[in-house]
Parts: sequence; C-alpha cells; structure tokens
Amino acid sequence: MTGIGVEAGAQAARSRALAVLRVRGRALAAALLPAGAAVILLTGASTGHLVGPGWDAARWIVGVLALLVLPAAAGVAVVVARARPAMSPTVPIPEESAPDLYRMVRDLADRLDVPAPSAIALTPDCDSWLEDRAHSAHGPPPRPAPDEIAGPGRRRAPVAPVLVIGSPFLWWMRVGELRAVLAPVIAGTGPSAHPDIAAARRFVRGLDAAVAVASTPGRCPLARGLCAALGWVARLLLRGCREHATQMERGVAAAAAERAQAVDYGLRIVAQEQVGLAYAGWDRLLTKVALPAWRMGRWPSRLDAGVVAALTELSRRDRLAEGFASRLGERPACDLLEEPGAVDEAASLLAARLFHGGPAEPGPDWSPVDWQAYPEEVVDRTWRADAARLHRVLDSLGVRPSPTPGAPDPTAPTLSRVLDHLTTPNRPQTSPQTAEDPAPEALAHTAEGEHAAHAPSQAAEGERAPHDPPQAADGEHTPQGPPAPDDETRTGGAGGNTDAEGEAEADPAEAPGTPRSAALAAGITAELAREEARAQQHAATAARSQERPRWDDSDGVLPPFPLQPQRTARELLADHVTAMVCCAAVDTAGAVPALDWLDGPSLLLGGERAADLAPKVRSLIEEGDPGPLRHWLAASGIRPEKPVRLV
Repeated sequence: MTGIGVEAGAQAARSRALAVLRVRGRALAAALLPAGAAVILLTGASTGHLVGPGWDAARWIVGVLALLVLPAAAGVAVVVARARPAMSPTVPIPEESAPDLYRMVRDLADRLDVPAPSAIALTPDCDSWLEDRAHSAHGPPPRPAPDEIAGPGRRRAPVAPVLVIGSPFLWWMRVGELRAVLAPVIAGTGPSAHPDIAAARRFVRGLDAAVAVASTPGRCPLARGLCAALGWVARLLLRGCREHATQMERGVAAAAAERAQAVDYGLRIVAQEQVGLAYAGWDRLLTKVALPAWRMGRWPSRLDAGVVAALTELSRRDRLAEGFASRLGERPACDLLEEPGAVDEAASLLAARLFHGGPAEPGPDWSPVDWQAYPEEVVDRTWRADAARLHRVLDSLGVRPSPTPGAPDPTAPTLSRVLDHLTTPNRPQTSPQTAEDPAPEALAHTAEGEHAAHAPSQAAEGERAPHDPPQAADGEHTPQGPPAPDDETRTGGAGGNTDAEGEAEADPAEAPGTPRSAALAAGITAELAREEARAQQHAATAARSQERPRWDDSDGVLPPFPLQPQRTARELLADHVTAMVCCAAVDTAGAVPALDWLDGPSLLLGGERAADLAPKVRSLIEEGDPGPLRHWLAASGIRPEKPVRLV
C-alpha cells in the first residue's frame, strides 16, 4: 500500500500489530519450550554429557511434559486458526444490483489511493465499517483478476474487506453526503492491507472465535473440560494483546481519517449532522412504530422509507430541523440501487430478526405490512388484543360485567366494567383542577347510560373539571403527559402506548398504587407470560426446521439485540386500559386508529390526535380516581357503557 510509511497513525498501528504478533510468538515459544528442553536432555544423554539419576529423572519429567504440552498447543492452534470468527448480520448487495454504488465506492477508493472493498453489504443500523470476511468459514473469497494472481516467489495480496453500510443512510442521505461519510471508512482499506496488521487482526479474531467455541453449551463432561482449558488459554492470550489490539485499531482509524482529509471535507461536516439525525429517527421508528407491529406477528416491509417520513415529520414539528426537509429535493443515495424496494424489504426483515427475534423467513404468522395498512392491521388489532386480554383477566379475577340497561347482551365487554373495577371504593372526591368543564349535554348523555349504582359518583364527578393537558414545546402537538419515572422506554398507545409484551416479576416499587390495580396488573403479567411462552415454543420449533444464516447462532427464539427491557406491571396495566379506551372510542365515537411517525400508534378524534389521555389513565390506575378519565370520555363523546368489539 502507498503512504503507510509516512502516516503517523499507520506507523503506530503497525507497531502495535507487531506487539500483538510478539504475544503470539511468546505463546508459541512457551509451547515449544518443553519439547526443546527434552531434545537437549536426550541429546546430552546420547553424547554421555548429561548422565546420572538426576538427569534421568529430568528427562522423564520434561519428556512427559512435552508430550502433554505439544498436542495441547497444537489443538489450541488448530481451533484458533479454524474457528469461525464473528460475522455481522448484513444484507449482501451484489454488484449487478447496485452498479452505481460500486462505481462510486471504487472512484472514492481510487481518489484515496487505497484498495477498493471486495464487496458491499447493508446493515439495519446507523453505522458503517469494514469487515474482514476472508476466513474460509465465511465462504470462498472473490476470485482475483488474472493480473492479481501472485507469480512464483510472490505472496498473494490479501483479500480486501467488505464495506458494510447502514441502510438508513442510503435512504436519508443524499449521494454527496453518503460519499463524504464513507470516505474515512473506505480509507481504512489502506492500513488493513498491510501484512502485519492483517496478521494481527486474524490472530485476535481467532482468539475471540476460540473463546466462543469454548463457551458453547451442551457438551459432554470430557469435552467441557477440554473446552475450559481452551477458553482459559484463549482468554489469557486475549488479555495479553487486548491493549495492543485496541491501540492498533485506533492507529488504523487515525490513518484513515488523515488520508480522507482531502475528500469532501466541507461536506463531511454537514453529513455528520445527518448521521446523528438518522440515528435518532431510526431509533424512534424501531421502538415506537416497528416494535408494536413485530409483537403482532407483522413486520413493516419499508422501514428505511419510514425513516425518511419520520425525519420529515420531525423537521415539520421542530423548528431546529426546518432546513433538513429542503434536502429532499436532491438525489437520495438509494437511487444508487437498482431495486431499492427489494433491498429495503430485506433490510426490514433482518431488523425484525435482530431486534425482535422474529423468523428468518416470512410465513403465515409472520407476514409483511405496508404503511398504508398499518393503522388497521397493527394499531386496531393491537388495541383489541389488549382489550380482550384485559377482560379475560377480569373474568379470571371474578369481576362481574357492568350490566347495561336495554343491552341485548348484558355480559358484553364494556369500558364501564374496567372503570368500575379500578375505582377505589368510598374514595373522597377531589377538587376541580381547571375552570374548563365538559359540555353539559355530553355529561348528561353519559350519565343516562351509566348504571344506577354509579349515580352518586357521577354526580360528584360532574363538578370536577378535567386536567389541563400539557402543551408541546413546539406548539404543534400536545404530548401525552409527563411520563412516570419508569416510563422512559414505553412504546405506542392512544398517544403512543400499545405494547403487548410480557414481563417478569414486577418490582414492588413499580407496582400500581391501589390493591385492585396491583391484582389486575399481576394477572395481565401472568397472562402475557403464558402467551409468550407458547409463542417462543412455537418459534423454536419452526426455527429448527429452517436454515439460519451463518451469523445466526441463536436458538431462533430470543433476539440477539433486543430493543427495550421488559415493561413494568404499571406500564402493562396502563397500556391495556388505554387500549380499552381506544376500542370504545373507535366503536362508539367514530374515532379511527392512525400512525404517528414519531410516536407510533395513535388515536384520531375528529381528525385530531388524542394526546392527553395518558395522565387520565394514570390517575385511574395509580389513585383509583376515574374522574379525569370520565370527564375526558364525556367531552369526547365516548360511551363507556356500550359494548366494544374484541378480537
């Protein structure tokens, strides 16, 4: 490679690579030392110099030690050399499917005077890097061109690494921005081609793969003992070269950054801002929009296109991002692909596999969904599934349905049943919070439909005004309300909370505030745990019959990179009560489910998003006070006594 002798970062990387190789050399010397000592002792005996009982005992001890150490060292060396290194999950991009992208990468490599990457792949994440896949376990390397075949006495040049690009970058960034972001990444192929650096990386990756082999469960006792010894040796060598390997990679990065200084430097500053924005939009899209769909057995097939929609919505709401929308008139980087829709679908399926643990292939219980069908097929189904689960738990607790006068089916599921159960008996009435009262005719309309047993509480609640909803900082949309201390990672709902995932035992500090809420939350938690156990068993059975990719070493059940921790009991109960409210709004008040690109599932009442529901629900489950929620229902024209349709 050119320039590595004059670049300070490359020189530092090479010196650290030599330090890593010295660790390998010391390990080899330690393995050969008993055998060398045995040869010396045997030679001394044959020449008559090292004779006597002491030397005979030394020859036996050293010979036995050599016979033990040499096979063990050979075994460790074979495992380190042949163990499959870790491989990042990616979507391969053949050259025929993206000739313009390959042409741009090669032009950039020529300008940087470094070897071009051997291939390009996409990952469903906001990052880009070079990955060495020259190991035999990763498949045969690309065939070299005729002029690249080494002649007699010449060493064949190492295979260039694969360029891995974050798929959100291709859809959100423009072509010039992507070129500027990839410049320092592609420049890393120069230091990577140095023989010492390549050898040091192979040694470190081999040690890491050996540790993974030693940690594989399900072996017999003898194999476990051998693997324990193998793991101990590999970890010892890793500790010895860890610092050198870290500094080597830093030197390679410094050399790549130095080499890329002259390529689109001004545009790189602007492009780095887009990297942070794309990361924020991607994280928001996965946790707020994609996760509810994955839990329903559906996977959005255009996640990368959704990033553009989410960030465009952000630029509309946030004055700080106003200038970002003007970039959309320029050519997007996804135009460098021949079939961007197919690539987006493959990346979306891989994202579901990584972050949720879904099947590797579509099926009857794992089908794609487009953004137009998302409100009906995901949002509405999620709400009704949660509402049905809520009523099943109420049935198991022996809670009687709230009878509705004149209803054809008095036992039909209603929102009133939930409100009555969670209301604290003989609770003292609270004082009005605001001067804004709901419409008198709406209150009267609701009071007529309520059961006579609720008349005293309804009369008292008619004097209580609803809480003032908090205002959004940008003045565009009203937020759901201040989240609880443990409510930072919630996903979906009427204002955005529609999770349907089970959890382990809840922390007592996180439990709802009333005994009835606590009992109901515990029942929902147990019901979800049973449902998830059945789903995981089904997924494990299906995964055994499918061929998994080379990077996938899991059992087909748990995601390698889960997005969020399990929800608390209070979050589960709040989500299920919110879902029941949304079902009642859809069935009795003409509301419709909708998709908010930044907050996920949402409820539209009269064409506007209902963003002030969360604090009312929390008041019910934490304090047993139904007043704020009943006033909100009355003001919105929602009839809690009317039956709702469940799944």
